[in-house]
Amino acid sequence: MACILIAAAVTALPSMSMAEDQLKLSPEQATSLGIRVVHPVASPVDKTLPYPAQIVIPTPQLWVVSAPVAGMVISLSVARGDRIVAGQSLATMESPSFVSQQRDYLHAVAQDVLAAQQLNRNTQLFQGNAVAQRVLEGSQAEARQASIAVAERRQVLRLSGLSDEAISKLTSEAAISGTLTVAAPRPATVIDTAVSPGQRVEQSAPLIKVAQLSPLWVEIAVPASNIKAIQQGAKVEVDGYEPPGQVVLVSETTDPATQTVLVRAEVPNSGDLRPGQTAAVRISFVSKRETAWEIPYSALIRRGEQASVFVSTQGGFRLMSVTLLEEDQDHVVVSAPLTDNDEVAVSGVSALRGILLKLGAG
Repeated sequence: MACILIAAAVTALPSMSMAEDQLKLSPEQATSLGIRVVHPVASPVDKTLPYPAQIVIPTPQLWVVSAPVAGMVISLSVARGDRIVAGQSLATMESPSFVSQQRDYLHAVAQDVLAAQQLNRNTQLFQGNAVAQRVLEGSQAEARQASIAVAERRQVLRLSGLSDEAISKLTSEAAISGTLTVAAPRPATVIDTAVSPGQRVEQSAPLIKVAQLSPLWVEIAVPASNIKAIQQGAKVEVDGYEPPGQVVLVSETTDPATQTVLVRAEVPNSGDLRPGQTAAVRISFVSKRETAWEIPYSALIRRGEQASVFVSTQGGFRLMSVTLLEEDQDHVVVSAPLTDNDEVAVSGVSALRGILLKLGAG
């Protein structure tokens, strides 16, 4: 039926002609075809339509505080959601292994003192020709080995969470402690706790998960058909949140189940964004020497992967190729050499296309 109507319209309009995708139509002819036009609306700051997104913690800013030694958790000083500072106590443990580490350190310190004294004695004897040079060299080697052993044991205590101040106190007082405080390595927020007081854990077992919450990542699933408009470095705005971020990743793969591409943005966080929440975001895109325009979906003509619209001219309409940037059920955002004074056909488009195809075939 539609083909009959279009053919009838062509027959009734003998003055109609075509040249390079242009149709010559009088206002009366356009009215008879039911053609209606609208002005394109400049897309604000060249942004896409809103996309749903999820706020997540960047992987490099998420880490686990593990048990430095095997033992029993006596107490936890923090809970989920707490903000912590560097050096703050997170948990207290009782550990026989920690006791052994302190004992081994004190033994190494004592051996180092004895080796130093022996070296000093043999040095004086050598200067008085009382001992051979090989005896002095042996004392020097023993003193060096003793010093290395002290450095090794000191490093083990550091890895167990003991500060240099605490190690110095242990050296001077020789007061071995059976409890160990697990401290925060840097400022962060507690994301989760993996243990409870009274629980026994092995060395390196996870105790507390912490993270730095600024900046955060915004992960956006963009339809594969719209991904060409988005580039790394593009500005990203989260609805209801002021500081903008920027795209740091446009994935090179497509999710086969959803046919979407992961776009990741990094956004500074002053505390208003929370990991796990969903949000609507707009992504700025780059249009070369052209502006982005929002027009009704009914104006768009698709021919394979190409898109175009009919633009009103002084004597009719011409078919203009456009780059599709974004679409939803009612509107599309395109990049094209349009102005806000142009008029785009939004109804009667099928009739115009049918006439164009018929005249081209003729």
